[in-house]
Amino acid sequence: MLRSICKLPHKIAGQMAVDILSRSMSGQAPQKMEDYFKGKKFIVTGSCAGMGEKITERLVDLGSFVYAVVEKEEGAAKPLPNTKQIFCDVSNWEDTYKKMYDIGPVHGLVNNAGVAVIESFFDVTEHGWDKTLNINARALVRISQAVAKNMIDAGIKGSIVNISSTISTRAIPDHTTYCASKGAVNQITRTMAIELGKYGIRTNNVNPTVVLTRMGKIAWSDPEKSGPIMRRSPLGRFAETDDIANAVIFMLSDYSTMVNGTALVVDGGFLAG
Repeated sequence: MLRSICKLPHKIAGQMAVDILSRSMSGQAPQKMEDYFKGKKFIVTGSCAGMGEKITERLVDLGSFVYAVVEKEEGAAKPLPNTKQIFCDVSNWEDTYKKMYDIGPVHGLVNNAGVAVIESFFDVTEHGWDKTLNINARALVRISQAVAKNMIDAGIKGSIVNISSTISTRAIPDHTTYCASKGAVNQITRTMAIELGKYGIRTNNVNPTVVLTRMGKIAWSDPEKSGPIMRRSPLGRFAETDDIANAVIFMLSDYSTMVNGTALVVDGGFLAG
């Protein structure tokens, strides 16, 4: 058939090829990306505020059930419908693994929990270093170990999304420990992608610029601090939590099934210049 088509005039051959492909694909229109999430289960860490809260809301709106990981019960917000709060200090190595493993199999994980201890290079403290690396990098490994083990045992080809940052690759002053921790996240993600890929589990980063969460608006309210970063962004603005949630939803979905071991940068072009 294809050889016969090739012998026809170019325009006719092209149209016939399109018609044949169209007929073969009829009735096979891809589902909407949003449909993937109906009835699925996900874990979101750091889900009580900011990006984690928005990601949790979006997953619930799409018909998913979310295990919302919160540090402590005291002061926690009221859980959303179709969620279950898991109270866990993710810096605790053994307790974290047990609590994440006991959740059972899920279809996706968002490692969003993180802290930022603002210290200049000469002022880095042992406490600031340990706290930042333990929560931003070490806890991510421990949580992912438990979740990936459950995925493998259940035969789920799931997706793990780690929240990194643009300053994992472009440093800024007074963020020594934070930059180090997010640089570690980048490499952990790549290693996970290599080792978990054979099980059909994808691991990727979402790397935001400054995000205007409630705390972000306070932290970056000083024009002297925010101005240099804002001026580097061709879009001329910082990210909103919805911008990050959009990227995470894509990475969790079956629209990104060939995306593994990479970073989706959400920065308005900050790193392009």
